[in-house]
Amino acid sequence: MTAAPPAPDLARYRDEFPIFRHAIYLNSCSLGALAQRTRVALGEYLDQWERRGASAWYDTWLPAAERLRAGYGRVVGADTENVSLHPSITSALTVVAESLDYRERPKVITTSLDFPTVAYQWLAKAARGVELVVLESPDGVTVPLELFAGAIDHRTALVATSHVFFTSGAIQDLPALAALCHANGALLLVDGYQGAGQLPVDVSALGADFYCAGGLKWLLGGSGIAFLAVRPGLARRLEPAVAGWFGHAEPFRFDPRRLDRADDARRFDLGTPSVASLYAQLAGLSVLEEIGLPAVRAATQALTEDLIDAAREHALRPRVAPGAADRSAIVMIPRADPHADVRRLAERGFIVDARPGHVRISPYFYNLPGDHRACLECLARGT
Repeated sequence: MTAAPPAPDLARYRDEFPIFRHAIYLNSCSLGALAQRTRVALGEYLDQWERRGASAWYDTWLPAAERLRAGYGRVVGADTENVSLHPSITSALTVVAESLDYRERPKVITTSLDFPTVAYQWLAKAARGVELVVLESPDGVTVPLELFAGAIDHRTALVATSHVFFTSGAIQDLPALAALCHANGALLLVDGYQGAGQLPVDVSALGADFYCAGGLKWLLGGSGIAFLAVRPGLARRLEPAVAGWFGHAEPFRFDPRRLDRADDARRFDLGTPSVASLYAQLAGLSVLEEIGLPAVRAATQALTEDLIDAAREHALRPRVAPGAADRSAIVMIPRADPHADVRRLAERGFIVDARPGHVRISPYFYNLPGDHRACLECLARGT
């Protein structure tokens, strides 16, 4: 058998992230580390604001939004016209939820492992007859396709679930799930917040009708910026019951008497974008595009597998998907008092996070094996 190629050595990028000067950062699934080039980009935006004021909109800031739309498209394999920009995943979910006809198909399916903002979007519509079905995970790690198959039927409008579960780091088999949805006339919305940036993504190959993600975590863009990728040809069939001026076909026509929507995914755009967030995300994306997402995945996967092996050596029993191909760089360590552990680790310079019953550790390409090994030793010692 041919040996797998070694993971790329991306340690040269570590100096790009100043947080490592004073801490060991292992929490990218909560917030990606700040790159030096991002700080520079934000300074450039502030300089433009100071020097030019609103005149920067037309030749500088609005083109930056279009560059980002194209950049997000490259991240997930979507054409620019099929990408809508948003300030948050909640905003993206809202325009999708307000585009669907629930009269014949009142059912929406999600799971107990998905981030709750997904469920909240449709729980809020219960008074309108929307039925939310939450599939329970039998092991707290995955949701078998059989459970989806048993729930999806002719009354299902949408399945809304994760590419990578934030609760376990498990990667879902989205092509198989998409096939189940489409065989029953249902649509598939994928929350890719924990996927895009750490995994190479091709929305067409995944079969997703909608794929949303944002800058906060693995895309190194910080808060206030997200996107929605829409399957080609689907956008013009949908009429959201919410609207903003950036979703207009000619937003600078300023006509309050007529809403002419853009004929592509821009119809899902809402209000004026945060320019600071655009600049931060463009800088973060430049790091990832420089490396290439396949290399990011290879390096991060190698770190993750080493972390899992080291955790088992310390008898810490990581709760992860059984196969390496189904695991992302989110590793859950069961603990009696995870918040106390996180505080104690922070005192020793390790930045991780807590979720109910677990310490959550997430290495990224800028980490070294010694980062998580030292963290696990400290966690296991309890000192």
